[in-house]
Order: sequence, then C-alpha cells, then structure tokens
Amino acid sequence: METNTTVSDERQLRIDLAAAFRLFAKLGMHEAVANHFSAAVSTDGRKFLMNPKWRHFSRIKASDLVLFDLDAEDSRGRQQDVDPTAWSIHSQMHRLLPQARVVLHLHPPFVTTIASLANPEIKPIDQNTARYFNRVALDSSYSGMADSEQEGARLARLLGNRSRLMMGNHGVMIAARTVGEAFDDMYTIERACQTLVQAYSTGQPLKVLPDDVAERTAQDWEGIADFSEAHFAEMKELLNVEDPSYAH
Repeated sequence: METNTTVSDERQLRIDLAAAFRLFAKLGMHEAVANHFSAAVSTDGRKFLMNPKWRHFSRIKASDLVLFDLDAEDSRGRQQDVDPTAWSIHSQMHRLLPQARVVLHLHPPFVTTIASLANPEIKPIDQNTARYFNRVALDSSYSGMADSEQEGARLARLLGNRSRLMMGNHGVMIAARTVGEAFDDMYTIERACQTLVQAYSTGQPLKVLPDDVAERTAQDWEGIADFSEAHFAEMKELLNVEDPSYAH
C-alpha cells in the first residue's frame, strides 16, 4: 500500500490539528495538559502526528506536533516525547484502523457526565442528540489509565468501523476522515450531551424521538460533511484574527 505523503499535505495536517487544539482549549473542552489528538500522514496510517507530552492545548503550534513512523527504528525511542497513554491508544488506532485518519480523545464535561451513567446512551431528544442514534460504540470496562498497547488495541477493536467510542467512566474518542469532520463531531457530541444532561436535570420524563425519526435525522447528518468542514473553516478564521501563531 502507498504510504507516501507530500510535504504540503503534512504541513496542512499540522496546521489543522494545531487549530483543533487551540479551539478546544477556547471551548473549555481540554483537560489540564492531558488528552491527545493524532492524524495519519500516510495512507496506511503508520505515519501519524500527535501532540507533545504535557503541552497545554492553548499553546500548541503546527511545528510542535511529533511525527511517528511505526516502521522506523527510532519509533519506540520517541515514545518519551508524548503522553504514555497517548502512545498506547493512538499507535494502535492508526495501526489497526487505517481508515481512522484523525483520532481525537477528550474528557469533555458533558460527554463525560453521560459516560459516567449506568446507561450512557445518548438518547435522541433533539436534532443534535439524534446525530448519534445507534452510531456510538461503548467501552464499559474502564480499569484505569490506558498504559499499554494491549489496552489501545482493545479500544481499537471496540471502535471498529464506527467513528465514536463512548468511553464509560472516562470520556470519548472520535475518529474521522479529516480534522474538520472530527472537530465538528466532537463539538456536536458535547453539545448533544449538554442538552441531555440539562433535560435529565429537570426531573421530568424525556420526550425521546421515534426510532424512524432519529434514524432519518442521523442519516441527514451523514449527508452534510460539508457542514462540518465549513464549521471548522469558520472557526479557523476566528483563530486567524485572534492569534494565528497556531499555524507556525
């Protein structure tokens, strides 16, 4: 399989991924200096970018991102450059799921709240929550920090061909074809869970959408990838005005 990528492709990936870090910090969805994003720069996923260890999202620049090559002799030696849990998870995501071009892992407040319930289903009660109807894999076996490649492989198997993994008692994983699609999906799943948490907090019964309506709505979401790309492009424009240093 072809594994090459052009310098311009990698450069754009670096810029987009750095923008995502900055934007999620602005949105309050970061977790101190933890959590991690990655993006494949080769078609087989074996070369990928990831954020450096213990760097705050709000300070990450395109040039800061660490490039890994699973076939390079020094690949394991560079593990010290990133959070150990980042290596454990993302190396296996890209090794086992080459279709997962971009992988985002966060502990957003509202998603994590839903992930901590006995029933972490995102019930379809509005347009945003319906986006996730029957489209989220679940990890219900949290046993501590992901500190081994075996754990990363387990999570990759759970995600499989889906693009979202609700990580019980933990957070969420989003996989997508582009940084823009991944950004918008993470943004929307947090908004969806915020709506659901607020609805639960009223103590009143939820008005859950019928399955056919929820399914049709989810399919409609899947047909507007350009919406996700436009959302990300607009958010990058805001960054370009406020602080374009992310692209350096």
